[in-house]
Amino acid sequence: MSDDLENMMNQFDIPDEVMDKIQKNIEEIITNFPIPEDNKLDVIKKINFMYSHTKHLSMTDALTGLYNRRYFDTTVEREFLRSKRYHSDLTIAIIDIDFFKKINDTYGHLCGDYILKEVAYLIMDNFRKTDIVFRYGGEEFVALLTETSAQNSRIPLERLRKTIESYKFTYENKEINLTVSIGAAQNNFDGTTEFLNEADKALYEAKNTGRNRIIINEK
Repeated sequence: MSDDLENMMNQFDIPDEVMDKIQKNIEEIITNFPIPEDNKLDVIKKINFMYSHTKHLSMTDALTGLYNRRYFDTTVEREFLRSKRYHSDLTIAIIDIDFFKKINDTYGHLCGDYILKEVAYLIMDNFRKTDIVFRYGGEEFVALLTETSAQNSRIPLERLRKTIESYKFTYENKEINLTVSIGAAQNNFDGTTEFLNEADKALYEAKNTGRNRIIINEK
């Protein structure tokens, strides 16, 4: 999906349950059309496929294949409320590529795209299937670590940091060294805004104290 189409879809912030209802209504309309049953089934199958495909595109980042910022906004609220309801741990981590602008300026934006895709792969490869990863924007990624305290999040986050630091990023026969800074916080707050802000503050501290490190707010 092109950036223009993705941006247009994001402007229409229609809840998933409303989209599901619209899709169901379309099915009912087709069912009542005076056309052969085989044709109805074929049309319904095609509509269901297009709907599922469009829905998938609307929640994923076209470059990396990760969930996008739009989907993050709805998911973080849901997971935060669930963790509060069931008294379970939830940690949010913001992962930022160090000196990413320098990479774009030195090697070009196509190299920057390659880096983003590789980092996205490494993030997904280092977390569990129950964790949820998003491309938050630019060179920032966000991971929601379910059933994980801030203290226990340090193990997978440190593993990720070391993996990226030692990974051989190679673009057009040029080897590029890369590091990330990570800020994290646990769900010990009243709402998702403060939850995210505390992780962002931790990231800011990681950036300002040398980069290539993890700062965890264990409040």
